[in-house]
This record gives sequence, structure tokens and C-alpha cells, in this order.
Amino acid sequence: MGELILAAARMGAKRIVLAVGGVATTDGGAGLVQALGAKLTGESGYPLAPGGAALAQLAELDVSELSDLTRVEFLLASDVNNPLLGPSGAAAVYGPQKGASPDGVQMLEAGLARWADVAEDARGATARDAPGAGAAGGIGFAAQLFLGAQMRPGIEVLLEMLAFGEHLDGARLVITGEGSLDAQSLHGKAPVGVARAAAAHEPPVPVIAVAGVCALSPAELRAAGFAACYALADIEPDPATSIAEAGPLMERLAERVAADWLR
Repeated sequence: MGELILAAARMGAKRIVLAVGGVATTDGGAGLVQALGAKLTGESGYPLAPGGAALAQLAELDVSELSDLTRVEFLLASDVNNPLLGPSGAAAVYGPQKGASPDGVQMLEAGLARWADVAEDARGATARDAPGAGAAGGIGFAAQLFLGAQMRPGIEVLLEMLAFGEHLDGARLVITGEGSLDAQSLHGKAPVGVARAAAAHEPPVPVIAVAGVCALSPAELRAAGFAACYALADIEPDPATSIAEAGPLMERLAERVAADWLR
């Protein structure tokens, strides 16, 4: 990402949207910052090895040769508002999704904590608790601390680009969803953003969700703006069968939706 930012800046970009999502790394954006010219060294004075685990050995951050990008406006488009550290942070929440073991999560958390201490000291500012700092393995942290990126929910950016509000005019129903509608969905993910936008429309348009699995209670669904959720698991409880026969099951689910809402 750092290399792409430099390339875009050289081509004259004045505004760069960083669309951050799932990544396999949990390095707090250290790699991005290195690509922009910063130097990370350990106690021995040698360059730090890449990756999140090595950050626990970080001794010094040299930003004297950091590229000047002050003329570029950065927007951080993220579908999550997690902080960098803690039980809701990058390592704890997203590390296991990418294959990190419990011990690995602790190692990554220690690295991110050390990185945050050194980076914030070098910049004379804080960003570890900023909404979206934990996005994409912590890239959101680096983007806000080093690039001055303004964080906005990614779904809001997309809905603006799609002129979603105009498409709601005259609509009777909005159908959205994702693979698993669960507690993570409530942290700014696309379906909730769609539900909020539809609720804010005049007149409001009801929203239902379609998902592989729905782990939210009826009260949580209502609070998030959903009138109902239809899940493949309600028809086929076996996950393997549900995945293998997703198409036919979705057709059956669509019949239920039509019967309930499109009379």
C-alpha cells in the first residue's frame, strides 16, 4: 500500500482513498510506513525484520526520510471501527481469522503495543484508540497517525459513490446481507450501513438481511435497523451442505422473502 501511495502521489493525486479490509498481516501498518521512507531498527541497530511479531523488538523509529505527503488528502474507508489494541483490537479480533494461534495473538498484541508506543512518541500524537485504527491488521492506525487520514465508514463512501439515496426513492424494500450476520457486523460493516441509510431516507424504507448464518437476536436486529433476517441455516442446519447447495437454498429463501414482503 505504501508503494501504491507513492506512485499515486508522483502521478499528481490530490486525494487518495485507502479502502482497507481483510489482510493476512497484523503489523499495525509498519510495512506501509517503511515503504514511505521510515526506518525501523532493533536494539542492535539493524533493520527490523518484517511482520507483526518482530515489532516487539522495535527500539527506534527514524522518520527523518519519510516522504512528504502533506499536499495529499487521505481518506480511510473502513468497514470496522475497532481500535488497534485490546480485546477489540486488530490482533485479538482479526488475528485468529487469519490463522493466528492464541500464543500468536499474544505475540502480535505485544508487537502492536510496542509499535504504538514508539510510533506515537515519534509523531507526538496518538491514534491507537481512534475508530478504525485496528482495521486491516492495524493499517488504519498508521494511516491516521502518519498520513493524517480521516476515517469514514467504508459503506458510507460506497453509498455516496453509488447515489444510494436516489435509488431508494420509490423503493418498497431493501435486501442486503453477508455470509455471517453477527456481532462483528454491528461494528460498521456494510449491511448495517445500508440499514441506517434506508432508515434515514424520507420516507424510511424497510430493510431485511439475507445471510448464511444469523447470530443476532431479534432485539439486536431491530436495534441495527433490520426488519428481519433470513438465513440459509434456518433451512439447512448443516454448514457443509449449506455451502455446497447455496444456490438452491437461496432460491427457497427468496420465496419466503417474497411471500412475506412482496405481496
